[in-house]
Amino acid sequence: MARSRKQVAGLAFGALLVIASTTYVFVTPYNRTAGVRIGGTITAPPADFTTAFKRSVGQIKTGGFPPFVVNVSLVPFKDGFITSSRPDGGYWTKRARLAPDGYVRVGDTTFAMTAKEVIGDARKPYLQAMFGPDLNRRLSGGVIIGESEPVGEWQVFLWTPR
Repeated sequence: MARSRKQVAGLAFGALLVIASTTYVFVTPYNRTAGVRIGGTITAPPADFTTAFKRSVGQIKTGGFPPFVVNVSLVPFKDGFITSSRPDGGYWTKRARLAPDGYVRVGDTTFAMTAKEVIGDARKPYLQAMFGPDLNRRLSGGVIIGESEPVGEWQVFLWTPR
């Protein structure tokens, strides 16, 4: 029995949907597109993140539904990791505010963490850890090379173990 064009198109669409869904779940957290699966091995947190880790790119998974996994720059701080974002209304920062319980992955190690936004002058030590000795110049109106927003306007989050 020959299949109609409509049946063949339906099967092709179904196959394409399965391939796209599988790619989204298993591949996208590791490139520039957000994903839903963080992976790694859930591990107990170290006593001091600054001695256990170096600055690196890792993944965060924000709380809420649907899951949202994205690559970020992670800066170890004694209590956890610092992440930051331009003040552009990015999706992960909104999610971290609404549902702060999430996960942070570095290499194959994943930690159950809670995100807390650091605001106002309390951000200065975190920005210092992120941007180094040039921070005072940058806070006085300078911008990060290649970026248009002054550093003092960036959103800063501290991820600590839960």
